[in-house]
Amino acid sequence: MPHFFISSKEVNNNRIAISDRENYNHIAKSLRIRKGEKLLLIDENKIQYETVVENVTSSEVIVRIENSYKSFRSLDFGLYLAQSPLRSDAQSFVVEKAAELGVKGIYPVRTDNCALADEVIKKKIDKWQKIMYQASKQCERADIPTCFEPETLENLIGKFSRVIVFCERIASKTLHDIAPVKKGEDVLVIIGPEGGFSDREFRLFEDKKCDMLTLGNLILKAETAVTVALGNIIYEFSGKN
Repeated sequence: MPHFFISSKEVNNNRIAISDRENYNHIAKSLRIRKGEKLLLIDENKIQYETVVENVTSSEVIVRIENSYKSFRSLDFGLYLAQSPLRSDAQSFVVEKAAELGVKGIYPVRTDNCALADEVIKKKIDKWQKIMYQASKQCERADIPTCFEPETLENLIGKFSRVIVFCERIASKTLHDIAPVKKGEDVLVIIGPEGGFSDREFRLFEDKKCDMLTLGNLILKAETAVTVALGNIIYEFSGKN
């Protein structure tokens, strides 16, 4: 069933008039949805609506609400990703999978071995945000993650009380060796570039008392490390507190 984000202002009793131009064009022109077909909608309050199309006009799609409920498709803690942007398709893969895995936001971080220059990163923020928006629709997420402006590791670490850094070769602890992530807690996960973190950055993590962990004996590409790290955190901690 096609899934779309809407505004609660479009809801009137048991009807919803979808007039947002992007949604309208996708539903009426791309998918060519017709009367009697079903749509899954969700608003900014995370209320999910199961609907059936009643009419398609030249400017809006009118649907009838058959069922509504609070969406459960979100994590019970705040998962944020800080990641050193990769080149081209690899970074598109990262932001798409991070959105699918429930992150609330992605921070592109400028590391010593970052593959992209600052001006390149800034130009790609809108593109990455659109990728996450589409992934959220496809996965029926309750909300849309945010792609933030570039940050330094120093500034970003100071914003979170819980920071987990995955750094191979130097770390020996795993997720089993640290305190569980609690329900409602915000946690920042840091993944480095293909070239790894510098000695200066390792000292920063130690000084800030970050949890420095390993994903095992295998050395993973950066984009693979992101999906494995986030997946493991969700498996270990989601719904268990």
